[in-house]
Amino acid sequence: MLRDGKYVAWFRTARAQGTGLVELVDGRISGSDSFFTYGGSYQVDQQRFTAVLTVKRHTEGSPSVFGPDEVEVDLSGTSSGAMAICSGMARQAPEIGFEATLIYSQDEVVPAGPKRGIVRLNADKLPKGIDGRSRPRPPFAPSRPPAS
Repeated sequence: MLRDGKYVAWFRTARAQGTGLVELVDGRISGSDSFFTYGGSYQVDQQRFTAVLTVKRHTEGSPSVFGPDEVEVDLSGTSSGAMAICSGMARQAPEIGFEATLIYSQDEVVPAGPKRGIVRLNADKLPKGIDGRSRPRPPFAPSRPPAS
């Protein structure tokens, strides 16, 4: 099942490939990469899903993987929950096939644990080097202070 959350997207066509960040929430798609914004909607039917994705340029730079800077892409695919794979084509460039892989990357919420005390470093407990020093001397350090 395609679940709501943040995804890293890898996509490609015969022309080029790219990556971006996508968020899926309650049937809505939003996201972007360095040059384009993404929007649209999706519907889920168990492991399968369909989507209509709108891609629009926001910054001059690399060419679109489709050619035109504004396209609407019809997609269909499957999802395992942590990963989704889909394919389709842009209405404005129907001769160019499009494939995408979405990898779920929702930030995990780490529960707050008990506060821990500060552990102070005791250099005497560090392993000793060959010459009996606690810390080995870096190879680039001078062996004695520079002359004044």
